[in-house]
Amino acid sequence: MYVVKRLGMMLLTIWIIVTVTFVIMHSIPGDPFASDAKALSPDVVENMRAKYNLDEPLLTQYGLYLKDLLLLDFGPSIQSKTRDVNTLIQEGFLPSAMLGIQSLLAALVGGLFLGIVAALFQNRMLDYVSMFIAIIGISVPSFILAPLLIKYLAVDSGLLPVAAWGTWQHTILPTFALAVGPLAIIARFVRTSMLEVLNQNYMKTAEAKGLSTFDIVFRHGIRNALIPVISFIGPLFAAIITGTFVIEKIFAIPGIGKYFVDSIFNRDYPVILGTTIFYSAILIITLFVLDFCYRLIDPRIKLSSEAD
Repeated sequence: MYVVKRLGMMLLTIWIIVTVTFVIMHSIPGDPFASDAKALSPDVVENMRAKYNLDEPLLTQYGLYLKDLLLLDFGPSIQSKTRDVNTLIQEGFLPSAMLGIQSLLAALVGGLFLGIVAALFQNRMLDYVSMFIAIIGISVPSFILAPLLIKYLAVDSGLLPVAAWGTWQHTILPTFALAVGPLAIIARFVRTSMLEVLNQNYMKTAEAKGLSTFDIVFRHGIRNALIPVISFIGPLFAAIITGTFVIEKIFAIPGIGKYFVDSIFNRDYPVILGTTIFYSAILIITLFVLDFCYRLIDPRIKLSSEAD
């Protein structure tokens, strides 16, 4: 019953997102052919508008889009003459997913390490150093960090490629730029959670029994300390896996984020709607899966249907 309710809420949420995005997008003055109106004859512009149903009343356009969406057809791209929105998403998802998974793993490993070290050495030098790194990571936005990485590690030193997409070397700089901010936040979450867990009676009992620090932390402590981290990882995973718009634009990565930014500048309505819906679906599904991850980490947590 719980799963059925959640699926219903997921579909309702996606419908609301589609509707709000559609209304906001069409409420902005102009259309995708406004910039070409002077270069093209009025008849050509009218034919182009008719091809993409932009000459229809707004409610009719909305109904036609929902009809295609039920068939998982996001429609044609207005700017791309050879690829539809489904193709753009398929092509862009792989680079975005590869970059996102690398960034997420780097953020998780680095954040867990810094957070655990800071908690174990509370109010000592390692704690201060770890939290200083975390503060720097939170304070410096990725769009500031990315050009600095390009300048010093690519242009000046020639250690890594400047941009583009091809070999694994091309992923290092964007991965680092994407991972630093989440790494810093995860480190602070883990430190706070681990300090709370370490002060629990069962942890003190384990220490009194002579268990090693490794056993205390990794077999008894980190499992409970991860619960608040998972709450943050859900939206983070969806955001990174579907492409971080600015980073993909800076590093010329052909991911979903780049297509989304280009579609906004070009007023490509189908691409804007398609990428927004795709991102929202990934986010909603991720949050749904996380509900069950909570239960796996801590069996004491009940899903709503189990608690009733």
